Amino acid sequence: MSSRNWLSLIQDMLNSACTITEYLQGLTFETFCQNKMLVESVLYNYVILGEASKNIPKEIQDRYPKIPWRLMGDMRNVIIHEYFQVQLKLIWQNSQNDIPLLIEQLQHLLKSETGE
Repeated sequence: MSSRNWLSLIQDMLNSACTITEYLQGLTFETFCQNKMLVESVLYNYVILGEASKNIPKEIQDRYPKIPWRLMGDMRNVIIHEYFQVQLKLIWQNSQNDIPLLIEQLQHLLKSETGE
């Protein structure tokens, strides 16, 4: 269990998702794969997403069931424990297709929960 409050964890998730988008903006899959530092930076931000998601209280997860809480945690586990199975094509596809939606969902959650 994290020592940080869950709203801070949601903000961490949003920051990491935005960072992934920023790092990959305007790049091709080939360019991404050829830059080891970039690949490791993106994977690190996926680890943050997954670790934070695992520490969000169940009641909040239940309130926002469309956010893929479990999948983010599972992805983190693969990156950390089964790093040799990471498929960059799947990371790329997720970054292009799923991360933008996740950003919207997290922004909505923060707005709904804080009234800001």
